[in-house]
Amino acid sequence: MTNTDSFSQMADDVTGTSPVASFAVVILAAGSGTRLGYGIPKAAVQHSGKTLLEWALAGVDASGVASRIVVTVPTDDTALTNIAADYGALTVSGGSSRAESVALALSALDNAPVRSGFSSDAPSHVLIHDAARSFTPVEVFHRVCQSLSSGQAAVIPVLPVVDTIKTVDADGYVRSTVQRSVLRSVQTPQGFHFKTLLGAYRQAEEQGLSDEITDDASVAEMCGIPVKTVLGDFRSLKITVAEDLALASALKLADELSAVSEKD
Repeated sequence: MTNTDSFSQMADDVTGTSPVASFAVVILAAGSGTRLGYGIPKAAVQHSGKTLLEWALAGVDASGVASRIVVTVPTDDTALTNIAADYGALTVSGGSSRAESVALALSALDNAPVRSGFSSDAPSHVLIHDAARSFTPVEVFHRVCQSLSSGQAAVIPVLPVVDTIKTVDADGYVRSTVQRSVLRSVQTPQGFHFKTLLGAYRQAEEQGLSDEITDDASVAEMCGIPVKTVLGDFRSLKITVAEDLALASALKLADELSAVSEKD
């Protein structure tokens, strides 16, 4: 079977999606955080008394969608493992790449404990979420899950691109201006039919395509699976450098002040 044939067959298999959706969540928290500059794994960095992993887990918990949670952490990181356990999550050591970490987490989902209040049935869908997007509002989780429940096989949250985007050559000269109206900035959680995504990652690894994977939706694209977009949220910024953490602090403070104002 050719690459195209195998991917087309995988796309056809999406029609087997269960009409009653259930969701597992994978949180990627094995990043080194070098660019953030704290000298510790990014997920262990503190913000307002909690680690970024704790904030991410708290957001998943508050969304009420996760029947099982798997967290990828740096090898032998006891502190992050204990934090994940407090939320009923299973941990696995991250791989050498994002794609490998996701594949390892997907393979471990069957062993993840079922969280209180959820069915022990195997999840029909999975959300892949970056711990670095620690303050993603619950509404984003809900929009992704609602779209999956309606029959979509792959769903990603996005925001319109507001800056002008240009392509530039190796010498720094502008070659073209990209039509902004068709561009979107992609966030997480990204949601998928579980068996389809697991199979897609296995196919990508077997066929040497793992290096081409820039996010989980790109795996679905390789398989010819339509990827639906839903509205993301500006608060779901990815914390990569120190300035991102400062911006996240400002946005969180604004949210808290707004909540107090509404109560008054």
